[in-house]
Amino acid sequence: MVDLSTTLAGVPLTSCIYNASGPRTGSSAAMSKIALSASGGVLAKSATISSQTGNEQPRTWHEENGQASMNSEGLPNNGIDYYIDEKTIADTMGHNPLNKPYMVSISGKNIADNLQMLEKITDVIKNNPSAKIAAVELNLACPNIVGKPTIGYDFEQMEDVLKQVSSLPCFKGTPLFPLGLKMPPYFDRPHFEQAAAILNKYKDIVRYAASINTIGNALAIDHLAEMPAIRAKGGFAGLSGPAVKYTALANVKQMRELLDKSIDVVGVGGVESGKDAFEMLLCGARAVQVGTCHWNEGPGCFDRICNELESIMKEKGYDTVDDFRGKLKEWSKEGAALSRNARMAKNKKGSDGGGDTKKGSDTKSMWIAILVALIAILLADKFNIVTL
Repeated sequence: MVDLSTTLAGVPLTSCIYNASGPRTGSSAAMSKIALSASGGVLAKSATISSQTGNEQPRTWHEENGQASMNSEGLPNNGIDYYIDEKTIADTMGHNPLNKPYMVSISGKNIADNLQMLEKITDVIKNNPSAKIAAVELNLACPNIVGKPTIGYDFEQMEDVLKQVSSLPCFKGTPLFPLGLKMPPYFDRPHFEQAAAILNKYKDIVRYAASINTIGNALAIDHLAEMPAIRAKGGFAGLSGPAVKYTALANVKQMRELLDKSIDVVGVGGVESGKDAFEMLLCGARAVQVGTCHWNEGPGCFDRICNELESIMKEKGYDTVDDFRGKLKEWSKEGAALSRNARMAKNKKGSDGGGDTKKGSDTKSMWIAILVALIAILLADKFNIVTL
């Protein structure tokens, strides 16, 4: 029996696959569908202090072949009070027989907002135990708020944010709740090292890093109208979907190498299949978030991806995700030969199947030709067209 369960920052997840904050997470009605799926937990929409409607429409775009999506939403959400309200959590999680965790995401417009929201969450956890909040994800990576810098790229600001967060009473001694950070994508090794060094400095409060958020400042053009496909911010938006998977894999691998072992890594970006999730885990991800695929396909994607991951694990003889997590092998001639032979065997199997089909088709054509010839001969004899 294959087991997909894992723990993230000490929080048990029924499956290592769960939703990213963003698509289909704005309301309890939407989140309840995630809770009923194979998703290992539920992560709410990134919240601000007050509710907001976000940027002007159209603010999203999907490439026709499904390989890329973009958004410049501007964080539309119902405000932090909604996402930490007991009723919202109860309506989201329902009876919750598997005891799946409910997690909150925050993305304040400034450090003061983030500190205030953390204090609100603290009050709820302390004073209302029935409002079960398992973890909090602090978004340091949102690139689409007009006039606001991406904290994850401003290392001085990022360190200041974590310094102020660590000074809150809820993180003194044993933290009241696990804190995760949503990180932007990095592209240069020195940037990976700088970001990891800051997170390691605050390892007493930072329990996981989710890599990556969208790749910022992408641009889609409507060539028929000769204008941007997205209205907000002059069309500049965050890129997501399968196109970003390879950048995400590199970020997961490098962050896992550089971060302290006590800090988990969550892989996110371009995941739309069990194979994608397997690759994230192989690079060292403790769990895998699904965003754009959930946006496009709906919560059924969690069941499909989990089933596909289970099939891969069974084929490879893995019983748990721990059996292969973080065990990406070095490139080797032997490995390349193994992969090549597997592909050839698969192609041959397909070709053999195609050959049988062609053979059957040729046999059918031959009998049709014979019947047509017999009919022609009989007709010719009946009407004395030819002499037999």
